[in-house]
Amino acid sequence: MCGIAGVWSPTAYRDDMAEIAERMAERMVHRGPDGWGAHLDPETGLGMVHTRLSIIGLDAGDQPIHDRDAGLILTANGEFYDYKRLRGLLRTDGYEFTTKSDSEIALKLYRKHGLDFVEHLRGEFAFVLFDEQKQRLILVRDRFGIRPLFYHAGEKGFFWGSEMKSMLAHPDVPREMCPKAQLHQMMQVMVPGMTLFEGIHALKPGHMLIVTRKGDGFDIEERRYWDAEFPLDGEHDELPDEEHIERVRAALVESIAFRLEADVPVACYLSGGIDSCSILGMAAAIQQSPVKAFTISFDDARYDEAAIATEMAQKVGADQDILIVKATDLYGENFEQAVYYSERTFYNTLGVAKMLMSRHVRDVGYKVVITGEGSDELFGGYAQFKADYFLHDPAHAGSAAGEEMKKRNAIFSGSVLAERQISHPAFEEVMGFTPSWIQPWMLVLERVRPLLSDAFREKLGDYDPIAAIAYSLDRSMLDGRHPLDKAQYSWIKTMLEGQILNWGGDRVDMANSLESRPAFLDHHVAELAMRIPPHVRIRDGVEKWVVREAMKHVLPEVLYKREKFAFMAPPAHTDKAKAAEIDKLIEKWLSSEEIAAHGIFDEAKLGASIEEYRKSDDHTQNTRKDIILNHAIALHAMDALF
Repeated sequence: MCGIAGVWSPTAYRDDMAEIAERMAERMVHRGPDGWGAHLDPETGLGMVHTRLSIIGLDAGDQPIHDRDAGLILTANGEFYDYKRLRGLLRTDGYEFTTKSDSEIALKLYRKHGLDFVEHLRGEFAFVLFDEQKQRLILVRDRFGIRPLFYHAGEKGFFWGSEMKSMLAHPDVPREMCPKAQLHQMMQVMVPGMTLFEGIHALKPGHMLIVTRKGDGFDIEERRYWDAEFPLDGEHDELPDEEHIERVRAALVESIAFRLEADVPVACYLSGGIDSCSILGMAAAIQQSPVKAFTISFDDARYDEAAIATEMAQKVGADQDILIVKATDLYGENFEQAVYYSERTFYNTLGVAKMLMSRHVRDVGYKVVITGEGSDELFGGYAQFKADYFLHDPAHAGSAAGEEMKKRNAIFSGSVLAERQISHPAFEEVMGFTPSWIQPWMLVLERVRPLLSDAFREKLGDYDPIAAIAYSLDRSMLDGRHPLDKAQYSWIKTMLEGQILNWGGDRVDMANSLESRPAFLDHHVAELAMRIPPHVRIRDGVEKWVVREAMKHVLPEVLYKREKFAFMAPPAHTDKAKAAEIDKLIEKWLSSEEIAAHGIFDEAKLGASIEEYRKSDDHTQNTRKDIILNHAIALHAMDALF
């Protein structure tokens, strides 16, 4: 795990590039505190920067990595799994390696396969490869966007970075914020590829960007090399249950085994959910020795899963370490730091809690954890997916199961579950229905719009963020698919990368130089999961049925039978101490001076909304206002933090 950044500026290469490269590295030193390197070439106008977190090849993995015979240079962030087998095959073909790093296989695979080399890569990665002979730069991001990568194409060159803050260290990168993106962040959901800054784009998951020099400029081609492709409805793999179960189990064993490989100790994150418990159980079986397990415990029993996590740890003999996160821990400077590292706003302070956990894990001495993200996305785990399954699968027409499920999850009303049905014509056109997962955020948008200033509304014009999200989805991946597959696909393309893997994953883990490895998001596991019929993913109202059965032998009975429980931090209104802490942030970042300086909100309307929030005891509406306040505070803080 590392940080990468750079610039290709053939006609405007700066004399002070060495100093700029050092500043770019400093901005992302948290991603790689074990050393940094750079390749600076005024002749080609190329500057490539790398900060290193040493995981594999501790003494021989410095970057950039050169293949001088072919004129290739690489900087990589992340891990390539199964690299030892690939190195052996490449050696047989006559390719020689100069390092022990897993990253070097990308150079040799590129030499052998050209641009098709990405199909042979397995893991979590974002990297940049420069081909001097062809005068082209290739940016690649892993299939789900586990590792971040941003870019900007400007008049003075092409710029990139693992984090936008490293790019903004270069004086030729613009730093103006985009009003449309600010609106998207206020309602939580971003358009794929969009960032908070004008002209800075996120490379989309499963994509590569090919930047070729053409005279004094560049030809830029975006190419998708992988997508979460579900089969047409009725064309899933109809197999005996036991075969589905065994295939899932075998795929997960292989994925976890790969992610246990490192030249440093590997631990596990452990919540009270099936996914992280399954990971821990399998890791313990594979490793055949106690595994270190880290658990977050909240000071609110309604949201705390530590007791179930402890039962799992005891079952497999894990060495459990519980971090108790209190109300005061989730706000103040910790909240601001989470915004800084995430480079976006967030609706819930879970990201703050995870940042505190990553700090604790590093303090204890670990650099790598295996995590459970991705299981819900692939196996139909979220309550929102079940809602659509019950609503739109003809086999469940008239069923009351969806409403009963919502009642059991009433505590999440106002956040991840909408209290009433709402639709949008763009989603009806693209998907045939408005997915349940976006409906709560549409209700947030309803509450946000009246709070905006006239000047900000004028900047937005008639922009419709919901339509922009809907029309960003590839219709060819939705047409003819089962409703559950449509719901999962639309979430994978938006919320998985923009939320789960961002402020819930890489960005808050790497804030403290901790590499997280989500075993369920191995693309071999994913391709298997997407071919499993919907009725096997969700069986008789039981979400992730096939995963439960595959992991039944390692799970405690209480967890095996437990319904999915959304893992999030208690909202501010649920506790007087939290309310007092968010009030301090409101006073600091939503003052009259701040509101006037940023021009996003109407001061009177926002103030009235805050006062109403303080006096109300409506859980659903207060949860929604908690969300709006989190976003508003973060948007105002962003300018100062950057």
